[in-house]
Amino acid sequence: MENMIEAKHVSFSYDEEVGFPLVLDDVSISVPRGQMVAILGHNGSGKSTFAKHLNAVFIPREGTVLVEGRDTREEELLFEIRQTAGMVFQNPDNQIVATVVEEDVAFALENIGVPPKEIRERVDWALRAVDMYDYREYAPHQLSGGQKQRVAIAGIIAMRPHCIVLDEPTAMLDPRGRQEVMQVLLDLKERFGITVVLITHYMEEAALCDRVVVMEAGQVLMDDTPPKVFERVEELRRVGLDVPQVTELMYLLKKEGIPVRGDIITEEECIEQLEALLKK
Repeated sequence: MENMIEAKHVSFSYDEEVGFPLVLDDVSISVPRGQMVAILGHNGSGKSTFAKHLNAVFIPREGTVLVEGRDTREEELLFEIRQTAGMVFQNPDNQIVATVVEEDVAFALENIGVPPKEIRERVDWALRAVDMYDYREYAPHQLSGGQKQRVAIAGIIAMRPHCIVLDEPTAMLDPRGRQEVMQVLLDLKERFGITVVLITHYMEEAALCDRVVVMEAGQVLMDDTPPKVFERVEELRRVGLDVPQVTELMYLLKKEGIPVRGDIITEEECIEQLEALLKK
């Protein structure tokens, strides 16, 4: 499968002088086209810094980042890279610039000279994709946090990116808002084949992804499917991370000698295991 993102031996420090601590230390991660990958790590692990490399906000001190084959070091490719990999940040209020929802989604398209007819088509498509079309004439301040974040995502996908990079987009939302945003991301992946790189500290969100990468001290510590990563409960705890609640329950049962699987990450799987135990 063709890679959308290729980070090869990337090192980065916030100070260019040699000797300052590396925030990223020889990181190599490839993301195939159409994959949804979660990147986990406690504060200071390097996950957000890595995310900003995928949109060329940061440039590696050493190593290479390719976005659909384009090297982020090439300044003349910057516009194409940012159209290919759109970035959604933690606080939607920092990305919403207009006083009407549909005008906000159209803002970037107007700035790059998209014809008015096509802008109208793209804005309507993007708002429908995130289930916000009925709110197109609302003022952003009338929306909930989850709705604002969906508008921010609409503004990115209206640019027709092949990849969306999200830096803790649900961190400021309530549980309902987090659920709304995650459903939008899953729909975008399934319906349009958009590659999704999700930086998050919510384990239940990571469990919905195709793959989980765990970072620690600027390096990749784990890289596997959610069940394979989350069954390593004790290793995750040592680096300050938790696991989904159902995984924690299975872990505690196993510690008591009860024969259950340790790689369960969904409520449905958990119920099946408990029902099987009760039948025995």
